[in-house]
Amino acid sequence: MKSSITSVVRKSVLGICLPAFMLGAWAAMGDAPAKLTNGVLTGPNGMTLYTFDKDVAGSSKSVCNGPCATNWPPLMATEADQATGDFSIVTRDDGQKQWALKGKPLYFWVKDSKPGDKTGDGFNKVWQVASY
Repeated sequence: MKSSITSVVRKSVLGICLPAFMLGAWAAMGDAPAKLTNGVLTGPNGMTLYTFDKDVAGSSKSVCNGPCATNWPPLMATEADQATGDFSIVTRDDGQKQWALKGKPLYFWVKDSKPGDKTGDGFNKVWQVASY
């Protein structure tokens, strides 16, 4: 019985300390283009961010252009933005800049209407909530 209580306490401490550590790491990143909100990566507007399985990590390219980008608006970067930590910047087909996490471009979903919505998660089995 004692070992099971110890196990529960350890898991509880880990469950409290690990998220606190992650939030501290995010705060230390300062100029990161996104933040962790309730376990979900969100943009500056508080809306959920997504990755597209057809994007190849590290290719410095987004394959979601045209009508795709109308439904899945990219998390845009400005010319003044600089890559930081695991966040990099890719150049889109139209020459504009887009933020990426670990080489995967980041997008919003047009059908999410308020912060906390995750209606695009699993869409067509190729869109996933961005996680860190």
